[in-house]
Amino acid sequence: MKQYEDDNFRTYDLALASALVSYGFSISGIEKTQYGGRSSFIFDRNEKLDQVIQAYWSDQLQVNPKAYFDVLKHIKTRLYSGV
Repeated sequence: MKQYEDDNFRTYDLALASALVSYGFSISGIEKTQYGGRSSFIFDRNEKLDQVIQAYWSDQLQVNPKAYFDVLKHIKTRLYSGV
């Protein structure tokens, strides 16, 4: 699920967020919802980000598996620690 708002890209998809960070993009913010425990990941939107997102959804994006797993663990730590 994706949603564009101003100059930001926002997603609730942890796998996509992890892939984007693995590819070199930084999470500019994480917003937690009060109910349901969902969090949205916010990225600064630009043309390159849009291209990488398209590659992700079309199964064309390749990332280093170890880097992806490390990023996934790091993001989960941020989510559960409140950082």
